Amino acid sequence: MKCARHGLVISLLLLGTSLSLAQNNATAGKPKGDSYGELAQAPEKARVRVNPLEHDPEAPLAGRKLYGRHCAECHGANAEGGKKAPSLRAPEVQQATPGTLFWVLTNGVVRHGMPVWSKLPEPQRWQIVSFLKSLGEAAPLAAPENSGSASSARQH
Repeated sequence: MKCARHGLVISLLLLGTSLSLAQNNATAGKPKGDSYGELAQAPEKARVRVNPLEHDPEAPLAGRKLYGRHCAECHGANAEGGKKAPSLRAPEVQQATPGTLFWVLTNGVVRHGMPVWSKLPEPQRWQIVSFLKSLGEAAPLAAPENSGSASSARQH
């Protein structure tokens, strides 16, 4: 009987270890913690800043090139996030003010691996902000066609 209990205990320990390892592997490579928390840290003075290039039609195009050079490696070619950094199409980013985005870009998020970009000339940082704001939020997953009730079908 004692051997059976030891076998059960060992089996439970192995199962627990396996589940823990599986959970760690599932989250490996994903940004940890609140990836967008730094946006809330921007001081009011920074948040209210207006992008001086907001109405420049060339700014998002120039920003796209700069993004490709400086940001895509971590945030992905389409800004949808990657193993190293979160999506920049997320509502938290897209709803942030241009001044907030400029502040985060300027100061980086060093504890999460984002470098400080303050040495990048200010107009280029604003161009990146223009590009980011031009992306819009990632499209939500489409609901299945038959998921609505008969009343929603009548509304169309």
